[in-house]
Amino acid sequence: MSRSPIDPAEITIREAVRADAPRIATLIMLGAARQAKSPEEIAVEVAHPAYLDAFDEIAASPHNTLFVAERLGRVVGTFQVTLIPGLVARGRKRAKIESVHVAPESRSLGIGAVMMRHALAFAGEKGAGLVELTSDKARTDAHRFYVNLGFVQSHEGFKFVIAP
Repeated sequence: MSRSPIDPAEITIREAVRADAPRIATLIMLGAARQAKSPEEIAVEVAHPAYLDAFDEIAASPHNTLFVAERLGRVVGTFQVTLIPGLVARGRKRAKIESVHVAPESRSLGIGAVMMRHALAFAGEKGAGLVELTSDKARTDAHRFYVNLGFVQSHEGFKFVIAP
């Protein structure tokens, strides 16, 4: 289904506050089709105190910033930017964009593009010379979205899950 983009001025990007944590967790769960749950199951899950603990840890880190996108006073998107110092390229700092999620009913309206432009500008302001992100291999629409924004699929990514 093709939808008309909204006016980018309708979107406000701001740093997340602790009260946003349940909504952010909900957006992440709604975006993870492999973890499909009922609205009731999602409500129970996002009430778990681990989400507030994780939020507090992110908020306390000088290298991590969690953002939300609001439209008409409602949080409709989220993303996290992590700044990573390194020795590569004479100490070039890199930024990693993680957990990019837009509410299902708000997709294809241009909100993701507003979020990504903000993330890139923020990373540049913080001195990052390179921005990277990963996306599940099955998310071909997301890959097309990132390529259209100028990202290049230059590396193959790997993950190793350590038991929780």
